[in-house]
Amino acid sequence: MSLELQILLPGFIACLLLTGFLSYLGLHVLAREVIFVDIALAQVAALGATAAFLVGYDLESTAAYWMSLGFTLAGAAIFALTRTRERRVSQEAVIGVVYAVASAAAILLVDRAPHGVEHIKAILVGSILTVTPATVAKTAAIYAVIGLFHWWVRKPFFLISTDAEEAHRRGLAVRWWDFLFYASFGFVVTSSVRIAGVLLVFAYLVVPGIAGIAWGRRWGTRLLLGWSLSASVSLIGIIASAYFDIPTGATIVCVFGLALVVVWSVMVLARVMAAQESSGEATRPVPHETR
Repeated sequence: MSLELQILLPGFIACLLLTGFLSYLGLHVLAREVIFVDIALAQVAALGATAAFLVGYDLESTAAYWMSLGFTLAGAAIFALTRTRERRVSQEAVIGVVYAVASAAAILLVDRAPHGVEHIKAILVGSILTVTPATVAKTAAIYAVIGLFHWWVRKPFFLISTDAEEAHRRGLAVRWWDFLFYASFGFVVTSSVRIAGVLLVFAYLVVPGIAGIAWGRRWGTRLLLGWSLSASVSLIGIIASAYFDIPTGATIVCVFGLALVVVWSVMVLARVMAAQESSGEATRPVPHETR
C-alpha cells in the first residue's frame, strides 16, 4: 500500500461513517424544520471540548469527550423543553440563540487558552486526515449503537418528525421523545465534531438530505441519493485536498456546495424540459379521422 493511500484511507473511511448516519439524521432535521439544530449542537459540543482544553485536558482525551457530551446533552434538553405544541416562538429562534451563545462562550474561553487560533480552526474544520484507525473503530461502534436505538424507536421518531400534531393526538410524550432524539443526536455530533469539525458535520447532515428531497419522494430513496452524493463528494474532496495541498475539511464543504448547485441546476433543467414537452403535447393538433 502506498504512503498516500495509507494517509488518505482512514480519513475516507471516517467520511463514509459520517455519510452513513448523518445523512439519515439530516432527513429528520429537515422534516422537523429545525435546520440549524445540528450546527447548534455541534457548536455546543465544541464549547464543551474547549472548556476541557482550557482546564488542561487533551482534546483527544476521554475526559474531554465526556465534558463535550455533557454540554451537548444540556443543549438537547433545552431543545426538547422549548418545543411547544402551539409554537408561539419558532424553535429556530431558540436554536439560533443557543448557537450564538455557544459560539461567543467558545471565543471567550479560547481567548484564555494557548494557541487559541489553532484551536478555533480545529473546531471549525477538524482534522479528518489525521484520524487514526482506533478513532474510526470507536466512532463506528458509537454509530452502530445509536443506529440500533433509532431502529428500535423508529416509529415514534418518524411520526414526530413528519406529523407532530398526530403524535400529540395519539398521546405520545413528545417532549420526552424529542429529548431522546436530540440526546442520541448529541452522541453522534459529539463524536463527529472531534474528527470532522463543526462546518463539515453541518454539511454532512444537511446537504445530502436537501439533494435527496429534491430528487426522491420516499425516505428510502432520499437516503440512497444522499448516501451516493455524500460518498462521491467525500472522495472528490479528499483527493482534491491532497492534490492541491489544502485543508481537507474546508475542501469537502466547498465541494458539497458545488454539488448542491449542480443537483438543483439539473433538477430545474429537467423540470423545464418536462414542462416544455408537456406544453408541446398539449398544443399539438389532433389529426382528423380518415374514413
